Amino acid sequence: MQTLLTSAQMRKADEFAIANLPIASIDLMEKAARAFVQSFLRDEFDTNKSIAVFCGKGNNGGDGLAIAHLLLNNGCENIKVYIINFSDKQSDDFSINLQRLDESRCKKIVINNAAELKNVKADIIIDAILGSGLNKPLEGDYADLVKYINKLNKKIYAVDVPTGFPAEGEIPANYNGIKAYKTVSFQRPKINFFFPESALATETYEVTDIGLDEEFIQKQDADFYLTEESDIQQLLKPRKLFSHKGTYGHALIIAGNTDTMGAALLSSMACLQAGAGLTTACIPQSGLIALNTSLPEVMALPRDEYTRIENPAKFQAIAVGPGLGISSENEKLLESLISTDQPLIIDADALNILAERIDLIDKLSENTILTPHMKEFDRLFGEHNDWWDRVQTAKEQSKRLKIVIILKNQFTFICLPTGKCYINPTGNPAMAQGGMGDILTGIIAAFVAQRYSAVHAAILACFFHGKAGDYLARGSFVVTASEVAKQVSKEINMFS
Repeated sequence: MQTLLTSAQMRKADEFAIANLPIASIDLMEKAARAFVQSFLRDEFDTNKSIAVFCGKGNNGGDGLAIAHLLLNNGCENIKVYIINFSDKQSDDFSINLQRLDESRCKKIVINNAAELKNVKADIIIDAILGSGLNKPLEGDYADLVKYINKLNKKIYAVDVPTGFPAEGEIPANYNGIKAYKTVSFQRPKINFFFPESALATETYEVTDIGLDEEFIQKQDADFYLTEESDIQQLLKPRKLFSHKGTYGHALIIAGNTDTMGAALLSSMACLQAGAGLTTACIPQSGLIALNTSLPEVMALPRDEYTRIENPAKFQAIAVGPGLGISSENEKLLESLISTDQPLIIDADALNILAERIDLIDKLSENTILTPHMKEFDRLFGEHNDWWDRVQTAKEQSKRLKIVIILKNQFTFICLPTGKCYINPTGNPAMAQGGMGDILTGIIAAFVAQRYSAVHAAILACFFHGKAGDYLARGSFVVTASEVAKQVSKEINMFS
C-alpha cells in the first residue's frame, strides 16, 4: 500500500531527504522543477505557445521560477513570469532562483496587488502561487488574483497543488482557488485528490517522482493508503492442483424481487466469475425460470424456504440486499441473518432496511462488510455536508463496530476496523450505470467464500471490479454491469 501523506508529513519527507540523502534544498527544488517540465512538455509540445508563470514568494513560487528557467532552456521563448509580491517574506530558495532568473533573458513583472494585474495574454498559465498547507479559503489580494486568473479561461497547470486547494481536510463548498486543467504533484498525490470535490480544483493530476526517500515515507503513520498492483499480486492466492469446488467455498446471494430479478442475476453472475466454488441465489419463486435460463451454474433457494435452513454456517459468505425490496418480511429476514452472528455482506435495500432499524447496527457481527453509496451511507449514519466528513464518519464507525465499510465513489474508500482507510484507484466514469453495485457485492461474496479475510476481500473486489471496467472503457463510451461481471475473471487471471 502506498502511504499517503499530509502536507505536514510531506514537508518532513523533504527535510529528511535534505538531511540524509543528502541533497541541498535548492537541488531538490530543481529536481521537482525538472519533473514538472518533463510532464508539461509531454502535454504541451508546441514551444511557440505563450506561457504565463505566476509565482508566489515561498517554495512553491521557487518551483515556478525554476520551471520558467527550464522551459526557456527547452525552447519556450514566449514566456513571462509574474512575481506575486503580496508579502515581505520570501524563502531562501525562492531568492536563489529569482537571482538565476534575473540573469536570464526571461521577462518578469512584479505584482504588488491584484489591481495591478491587467491585460495578461497567454495560451497557458502555470500556477506556482501558494503551495500545500493552506486550510482556509483565499482572502484579499490572493482571492482577487485567483479570480482574475480563472476568468482568463485558459489552460492552467498547477505546481504540486492548485493555489487555494487544501491538500487534506474539508474542501469548502465555496471553493475559490485555482481551477486547473492539470496538477503535477510531487512524489505523492494529495489525499484530497481522491475526494469528489477536488473536481472543482483540477480536472486531472499526475504524480512525478522527485527522489524523496521512499522507505521513510512508507514508515510514516498515516490514515490513508492507496492500493497498488503489487498489493493485489501479494494478496491473490493462486489456484492449486487437486483443488475442487469445495476448496473455493459456497456463497449465498439473497437478492432480487418480482420486478428486480436483474440485481440477483448480476450479483450471482459476478460471484461465479470471481471464483466462488458454489453459488446459491436466494430469490423469489417467480425468478426461478430467469435464473435457470441465464445462469444454470447457480443453485436456487426460494426465498420462503430460507428460514428453514438449519445451518446457515454452511455458507462461507452471505450477501444480502441487491434488488431485495423493502418490506416487513425482508426486515425480519435481515434481522434473522444478523442474529446468526455470521459476518455478512450488506448492500442496497438491506442497507436501507438497516437504516430504519438502527438498533440492528450495533448487533452486526465483526468483519461484516457494508457497501453503501453516498445516500445509503447518510441514511445509516446521518447527513454529511462534504465527503471529508463522510469518510471520517466511515472510519470511526468501522473502528467502533469492527466492520469494513466500502464507501463507493469514483475512488472507493475502504474503511477498516483499524480506523485506517484504503483508497481503490481503479474504475472510471464509463461505469456510471445501474447494476454496478450489484456486481461489486457478488465479487466481494466470491472472495469471502474463498476464505479471504473481510479486509482482503474488500480490497481485491474493489480493485478487480474497477479494473474490469477500465479495460472495457478503452473501447466503449459506457460499459454495462453484465460486461463488467464477465470481464472480472479475465482480470483476476492477469494477476494470478
